[in-house]
Amino acid sequence: MTDRAQGPAETDDTNAETIRLRLDIAYEGTAFLGWAKQPGLRTVQGELEAALATVFGRFGPAPTLTVAGRTDAGVHALDQVAHVDLTRAQYESLARPDRGGARGKAARPDGPDALTRRLNGIAGLNSDVYVTRASVAPPGFDARFSAVWRRYEYRVSDTSGPRNPLERNRTLWYPAPLDLELMRAAAGSLLGLHDWASYCKARAGSTTIRTLQEFDWMRGADGVLVAHVKADAFCHSMVRALVGATIAVGERKLSPERLVWLRDELTRTSEFKVVPAKGLTLVELGYPPDAELAARAEQTRARRSGLTPPAIVG
Repeated sequence: MTDRAQGPAETDDTNAETIRLRLDIAYEGTAFLGWAKQPGLRTVQGELEAALATVFGRFGPAPTLTVAGRTDAGVHALDQVAHVDLTRAQYESLARPDRGGARGKAARPDGPDALTRRLNGIAGLNSDVYVTRASVAPPGFDARFSAVWRRYEYRVSDTSGPRNPLERNRTLWYPAPLDLELMRAAAGSLLGLHDWASYCKARAGSTTIRTLQEFDWMRGADGVLVAHVKADAFCHSMVRALVGATIAVGERKLSPERLVWLRDELTRTSEFKVVPAKGLTLVELGYPPDAELAARAEQTRARRSGLTPPAIVG
């Protein structure tokens, strides 16, 4: 998810003639030019929507996906979430007997299970993207606007860590020793509701006000440093900027206090580098209880106009 929470325009889920499905998706982002569909380029959305077009080619216009948060080129996901609205005919087609099915043969798995099986099995859907689960979405569910929080991880191997070629597409190899305790102190000092303009790439019409709920570093048993970052949402490049800033602290190029000062300046800076996308993975998304999904989606659609914290449902 770039590390931002954006997606296509939402689909009206009040239409009784459609069935909304939630898709949980994992992908290795190295060979993708990001999530969002782009003509002539290989993207996650493009691959999945091409597969949907194949599945439902005889049942009206191909359905499109609305995602919880678009990711940039090279960013990975363990549990991305999207929704898709199917017409009644499209949904019922998933339970039709296998082609040429003789009497007595079992029908395909119904609905969501059938869609999961077909998306993962059709020609052209490469193994670097995989639909882990499909389910009928509860009323009011919107993959993008109902989400309460997003969680990312970023992996860095400094000079005291391993250089494992098998992990090269999801780990940044950093050519200097890094002080873990300084990085943890810097990360903890940044928590809370703030305007993150200094740590984001500006996008016209988009707010940079976010609540950074968790930010910490740890060194794993394999020696790799891992950042854990959680927020209600992220603006463009925010996670990679936060990681780059705390790496600068870990290398003793900046102080933890300097990161707070830079944040409050609300101006982009060249005092630290935004790290590459390859170390970043969207790990998990959080949603409120089913009864609160619609209210959360409506609340999130309302543009934040100040530093008044949104009411987190659930």
